[in-house]
Amino acid sequence: MEKNNLQSYLKKLEQLESELNDDSDPDEVMKQVNDVLNNISKDIQVEVKEHTLTATLKFVNRSDNPDPFFAHEGDSGFDIRAYVMNVDGFIVVDPGKFKMISTGLYFEVNKGLEIQIRPRSGLASKNGISIVNTPCTIDSHYRGEIKIILINFGEERFTIKNGDRIAQGVVCPVYGEGNLSIIKVKNYQKP
Repeated sequence: MEKNNLQSYLKKLEQLESELNDDSDPDEVMKQVNDVLNNISKDIQVEVKEHTLTATLKFVNRSDNPDPFFAHEGDSGFDIRAYVMNVDGFIVVDPGKFKMISTGLYFEVNKGLEIQIRPRSGLASKNGISIVNTPCTIDSHYRGEIKIILINFGEERFTIKNGDRIAQGVVCPVYGEGNLSIIKVKNYQKP
């Protein structure tokens, strides 16, 4: 909250306090105090939303695939595509097997955030394709290439071509090192 706004609210509260000492109607003064407090609360909520719900995720794309983006308004995840560099131009995952798939993507995740790599529901429901370590966590200190370990739970061989959407990335806040204290105790309190 800006200093001028805060000072304005404080002046209004001081004025209302002096009115309580006068012959003013206490109910009307308290109504005005509540209005001021509600306005302060609204201003703080707007400021918190502006500062906590926005973040920047820097990345490098060394593949020839499109950059990650949110396909639709309100999406929580962005598509991650396969970067197939072999001569054949495709990778086959046999039923019951898994393969590590390159993406050509490198992310710079800020401390206090993580990227969760999750399966695409369409691949899972239509082909039985998932991610072995789902959700995969990309920590803030990791700067290597994002590689996806796909597993084929289906009954047919699954072919992955360069540029296929194979996973999705969701950026989430976390309480990790520096944000959370882990304290050993002898007993714990039951809820």
